[in-house]
Amino acid sequence: MSSGVEADIALDAAVVLTLGMNRVLGRTAGLAGRGAEALAALAAGRAEARAAALAEIEAYDQALRAVVERNARISALAATRERAGAAVDLPAPLPLDDQRPLDELTAWCAATDTVLDAAEQRISERLAADVTAQLFAVPAEGLTSDTSASPAPERTDAAASERGSTAASDRDLVKVQQTLERVLARLLPDATDGDRRMVAEAAQLIVEAPSEAEAEGILTEVRLRIRDANRRTEEQRAAERRRAAEREAAEQAEAERRYVLESVTSAFEEMGYEVQTGFETLTAKDGTVVLTKGTWPDHSVRMRIDEAAGAGGVPGPRQIRAAMRRERPAQSEDDRRLDTEREQEWCETFEAARARLAEAGIRSDVTWRLDPGVQDLPVAADARQTRTRAEQRERRRERERSE
Repeated sequence: MSSGVEADIALDAAVVLTLGMNRVLGRTAGLAGRGAEALAALAAGRAEARAAALAEIEAYDQALRAVVERNARISALAATRERAGAAVDLPAPLPLDDQRPLDELTAWCAATDTVLDAAEQRISERLAADVTAQLFAVPAEGLTSDTSASPAPERTDAAASERGSTAASDRDLVKVQQTLERVLARLLPDATDGDRRMVAEAAQLIVEAPSEAEAEGILTEVRLRIRDANRRTEEQRAAERRRAAEREAAEQAEAERRYVLESVTSAFEEMGYEVQTGFETLTAKDGTVVLTKGTWPDHSVRMRIDEAAGAGGVPGPRQIRAAMRRERPAQSEDDRRLDTEREQEWCETFEAARARLAEAGIRSDVTWRLDPGVQDLPVAADARQTRTRAEQRERRRERERSE
């Protein structure tokens, strides 16, 4: 390879899983414990041990993420509980660390699911009871009797008939009220205020219904509105899960990018190179570094880690691109012979770096390269600018002499 080399790179599954767990646990990118064991087994060619280590990492990663989901649900239900003023007990979030056994995490999630499902139902029932109580706080005219007054003496059959009719109306109203409360309890507790108002507006009409048949018709409308409200609530939950997945993918991609950059930097530093991040190359931003050596006054290597965008915005395969360049233009055949020597040295270095990166779980497949001496090395941009300015000055001096 002379002026350039390109290679596709991919992270080992142990690296990907470990970086994900590090983020969940709030730790920096490292490969201690399970990840290191899996990579060591890979290097030693112990396929069975590697498979077991990977299975352990994956199971623990899934358990940690399950705990994160339950902790988030606890927080959301706590906010809903406060808004509803419901006296409902919720479990405390589980602190995350990698010292808890896997079976403990799994058991906690299973037990918490049961508690949270029951708590969500109780909150919904509390909200339903509050709405129903408000709607029926003032009885509809003609449907209830004044139970606080002393009963009048029975004087006529007509009076007895009227009292019986009123008692039947009371029973019908209680039945409607109980049915409405059960129906309203189906509304998800995190439905929006707008959806709750739409449901409440329909429920309000039941109080004014002149008959049980009319009330049943209104209850059907309430059910339909609750169904639509719950559908929108589920859609909102799904949208939030998608946004969380997108954030997760972006954070994971950033963690993997930094891991690759740090691994590349360490590999070349261990082989005697200086990794520079000057004004034109900021590692933390664009994945570009410049490699130099004390014995290379006229040469450097510009290396960049590219990440292609895949389908749906998901990061695609990474590619590493490296180009050797001159810091100043070649002036003689001796300079060009030195270029070839430096290119050969760089070839050997790059192959050694690939082996080191493989040990860190970064596989690389070379897709393009040039043999040493095939073409002239490009000149660094700042050197080209310096040469251009010098040529311009020389031309000005020649014009001045000719004048």
